[in-house]
Amino acid sequence: MNIRRATEADEQTLRELWEDFEREVPEPYGEGEPWEDEWKDTLDDIRGGGVFIAEDGDGPVAVARIEAPNRKDAHVQLVHVRERGRRQGITKALLRECVADAKARGADHVSLQVLATNETALAVWTRLGFREYAKFMATPLDALEARLADAQPKEARASTHVQSDDEASVQRAIAQFRLPAPEVTANDSWIRVADPVLDTDREAHGRFAKELSDRLGAVTVAIAVEEGSVVRFRLYERGAMVDEYLSVPTYYGPLPEGDKLALEANPTLVARLTGADREQVRAIARTAASPADLPPADELYAQIAQLMGLEP
Repeated sequence: MNIRRATEADEQTLRELWEDFEREVPEPYGEGEPWEDEWKDTLDDIRGGGVFIAEDGDGPVAVARIEAPNRKDAHVQLVHVRERGRRQGITKALLRECVADAKARGADHVSLQVLATNETALAVWTRLGFREYAKFMATPLDALEARLADAQPKEARASTHVQSDDEASVQRAIAQFRLPAPEVTANDSWIRVADPVLDTDREAHGRFAKELSDRLGAVTVAIAVEEGSVVRFRLYERGAMVDEYLSVPTYYGPLPEGDKLALEANPTLVARLTGADREQVRAIARTAASPADLPPADELYAQIAQLMGLEP
């Protein structure tokens, strides 16, 4: 294996390696940069940074590019190894050349960008000690325009369901909360309570369902559409919350991974306490990174309520 510094005469070789990388790791949005623009950047790195080519017995097999340091930070623009050269230590050998070049130019840190979809590269960089410090985010322009155009806030919707056929006892318990306009209806298994106060105050909604469950010794479900965009349900048994679901766990802000997982529905618990089909819970009450990745919130609310048998 031979590693050498690239020159301007290597344009065709560098282009072939770059095009091989582009085919393997395409841009998720748009068509990517044309070679003419990429070549300009590559020339800058040949002249002022470091561009290195690895060659085996069959010719060029890998490339690495590092920019000249900006203050104390050097940036790796590209590392690509063709399939035939992988798992042979070529990536590390190229990076050693890049590091030596950057250090000689006064750098003391090195950064890079990697697509979230490139799981293999993410694993490599993580093992080498790189840590995420920023997120580069993108969305289709038409989708963003549509969301920005929706200036009118959507209404919230909330209801509480008590697993009971004793409507008189439920009515007595509800009366103690002095809700201004409670609407109480029933079906064969559940008594449904709705009130405008609960539509807009999700903490009050949760407390109400918890207190009803505790006072009646019953299973209760607090289910809501919040901000017209996400669906939440909280499941209580004898006053204790046993499951909570939020269709977009990070809708109100970033969460640790464990907290995101905690906001996924527990199909076994939901099935045991409501009689819903376990596999239907898994299929319908799923979570996503964005409301756009799920059915509209009102539709999802209706689907979840139906599978639990909540709506009278």
